[in-house]
Amino acid sequence: MARVLVVEDDQFVRSALIRHLKDASHVVRSVGTALEALREVAQYGFDVVILDLGLPDLDGAEALKMLRGITDVPVIIATARDNENEIVRLLNDGADDYLVKPFSVEHLSARMSAVLRRAHGGASGGGGSGTVTERVLKVGGLAIDPLRRQAELDGVVLDLTRREFDLLAFLAGRPGVVVARKELLAEVWQQSYGDDQTIDVHLSWLRRKLGETAARPRYLHTIRGVGVKLEAPGEARP
Repeated sequence: MARVLVVEDDQFVRSALIRHLKDASHVVRSVGTALEALREVAQYGFDVVILDLGLPDLDGAEALKMLRGITDVPVIIATARDNENEIVRLLNDGADDYLVKPFSVEHLSARMSAVLRRAHGGASGGGGSGTVTERVLKVGGLAIDPLRRQAELDGVVLDLTRREFDLLAFLAGRPGVVVARKELLAEVWQQSYGDDQTIDVHLSWLRRKLGETAARPRYLHTIRGVGVKLEAPGEARP
């Protein structure tokens, strides 16, 4: 059972979502505007927010940024917009997942379950080795503390989103090991399939915060056609 906030101005869609979620034994609250959503999130503790983009008072993309300013609750975007650039921008701005309308209730349930497993499972992905969360992981000047969910680079705390932290912690638990994209999707995103673009977006933002680029990597190395590895500067091998 999860506590869900539905932010949707279309009454028909809203009612259908509420009915489905309640049938699945979730506790549901719903609002029709961005400002109401911000008030709800500030007042109540939710496990996940389902956010429509076409809100009457504020574009959902702006609402997402404002939500991220006050909470780290998982947000699933529910949108009729299927523009790839906009989807990438939403992921950059902190969305945990997205669904393009129309979608089935089964699809929504699967995405919700994956997001909730990731949120409650920590960096180990819920089904991996527990040793990842039992110690501070150190790779060169990086120190990642999964229990405190804090990462530092050369003693400076990094401002990471939840997904960026999970990705970094997962790779840091396997230093020098090339991890396949399929494995990253399964362990970090809890998805058996997905778009490589999602991984690329998060790697790009993570690289920026580590002070590097794909062309001039220090810690994060992409092995074309194979996967990604995290390795301390000076230790990278061809």
